[in-house]
Amino acid sequence: MKIALFDSKPYDYSSFNAAIAESGDEIKFFDTKLGVDTAGLAEGCDAVCVFVNDEVNKEVIDRLYSLGVKILALRCAGYNNVDLNAAYKKIHVVHVPAYSPYAVAEHAMAMLLTSIRRIHKAYNRTREFNFSLNGLTGTELHGKTVGIVGTGKIGRIFADICRGFGMKIIAYDKFPIENAGIEYVTIDEIWERSDFISFHCPLTEETTHIFGAEAIEKAKKGVVIVNTSRGALIDAEALLKGIKDRKIGAACLDVYEEEGDIFFRDFSGHIVGDDVIARLISMPNVLITSHQAFLTEEALKNIAETTIQNLKDIEKEGFCENELCYNCGSIERCKKERRKKCF
Repeated sequence: MKIALFDSKPYDYSSFNAAIAESGDEIKFFDTKLGVDTAGLAEGCDAVCVFVNDEVNKEVIDRLYSLGVKILALRCAGYNNVDLNAAYKKIHVVHVPAYSPYAVAEHAMAMLLTSIRRIHKAYNRTREFNFSLNGLTGTELHGKTVGIVGTGKIGRIFADICRGFGMKIIAYDKFPIENAGIEYVTIDEIWERSDFISFHCPLTEETTHIFGAEAIEKAKKGVVIVNTSRGALIDAEALLKGIKDRKIGAACLDVYEEEGDIFFRDFSGHIVGDDVIARLISMPNVLITSHQAFLTEEALKNIAETTIQNLKDIEKEGFCENELCYNCGSIERCKKERRKKCF
């Protein structure tokens, strides 16, 4: 197969080249994101591989289809940037549902610990030989309540990590998992009871801005927010106001709702035009990483290998267990149970 891989980074080259080493497949790496203006680069390719910030709307899908592209492979779990309705009966869409849930869950806890124990501030301070402890008083996790929004694989692993710290765990999920050992509550109870809230759910119309002004009003004063899922789960402007009003105690963000034009790029010598993220970064109780939670050697290997296997399954078998299709009404929970083609 000939594969066009968009929004490529140096770490993609090694992992994907290793995944196709003996397959005879060919990958064209493009640094640019996929969009209306760049879709033509996929001419002559059988498949297109995209990441979280590539634009795959109806116009892009129609363009790819006209070029003969048969498969769209997401090298991530989320698919909110793809118009699955427009892709139906044109291009098969596959994703990587669980490249390394441990990587994301561990990063979420790493951010939380860094924030509440002021590790990032202590690191910067001691590099200047300032060994004062003033302003570094932290908060313990033991005995505190963590609210987990979304209990897929990542959410459940994060719950296990929290359990190891002796935390009380409550969770909200539209599809609660039986016998998971988790206390499921309403979303309002998450806001009202949690000392810490961590988001691990997909971005849909229903979950967009699920944590906005109304939720912040209901939340405990001093609540700490962790988001390693999708940026638009949180209304960034409402979050900023909540921080300024001293309602939000701290925020740990690996994602941002307008990250598409910012993350994965070096702006250290430039002025960032997004005032909201600039103000968030300036806050002493906000910790931001640039969509880094997935980035481990193990995850990169799994992403590449699963993506290539997805493509081979569609090419050779005509169907793939990781295919996404809106036609069944539940996208990932396919009624055909992945035993035959979606179309």
